[in-house]
Amino acid sequence: MLAEPARVADAYVSLRRVGKTYASSRGPVNALVGIDLDIRPHEFVSVVGPSGCGKSTLLKLVAGLEEISSGSLLVGDAPLRGPPDGLGVVFQRDVLLDWRTILDNVLLSIELVRKPRAEERERAMALLSRFGLGGFEHRFPWELSGGMRQRASICRALLADPNLLLMDEPFGALDAMTRDDLNVELAQIWQDTRKTLLFITHSIVEAVFLSDRVVMMSRAPGMIVDTITIDLPRPRRLAVRDSAEFASYVHRIRHHFAELGIVKE
Repeated sequence: MLAEPARVADAYVSLRRVGKTYASSRGPVNALVGIDLDIRPHEFVSVVGPSGCGKSTLLKLVAGLEEISSGSLLVGDAPLRGPPDGLGVVFQRDVLLDWRTILDNVLLSIELVRKPRAEERERAMALLSRFGLGGFEHRFPWELSGGMRQRASICRALLADPNLLLMDEPFGALDAMTRDDLNVELAQIWQDTRKTLLFITHSIVEAVFLSDRVVMMSRAPGMIVDTITIDLPRPRRLAVRDSAEFASYVHRIRHHFAELGIVKE
């Protein structure tokens, strides 16, 4: 029997031999197998891998939205039992409520933890302004573009000042220019707030640009095949993507996936 890897002493999130199995009419389906991962406080970690490899399942486990089938999962120093305190989540879809204004949608995160709306309204307005939504706070979601709606969704998650922020391919459905713009804004927000952040993406370029570490996953059943530390200076601007250092990280990740038969070089 393999010995369990030692947990990183200061890890905020720690997974050891985590597996997730779903029942189906044809028998059990293994979504994740043997996941070992530590995320330190204030660290930005991205997970990249092919469709169906279990990236979103991994995020749901860390969010406490689904239970692990095997192994152990700690947030702080305690086993996870449901969504942890101080959690913020941004999903692939913005999940805004169409009958509430943008400002009221952002303030929803405050209402859920029973904080006074009046005291948080100024912070909500400042966040909306920072994300280019100043002047749109009294519009409804159906009046905004997809990129603007996703900006509002990020504002809603940040307003509650979470210790742990989970983002599940939040920019995947956006056009390239909007995605670049939000990558730069998220990188700056993270540098200002230093949230512990787990980010799920299909984009190798996006993962390298945003992250302290990039976790690579195999095809299903999902397993971690490598973890790469990104040693690029911050703050990061889009111009860093033109550097030889950046290209080297992207090539290394792409080459590893090519060796696994996941992408073609």
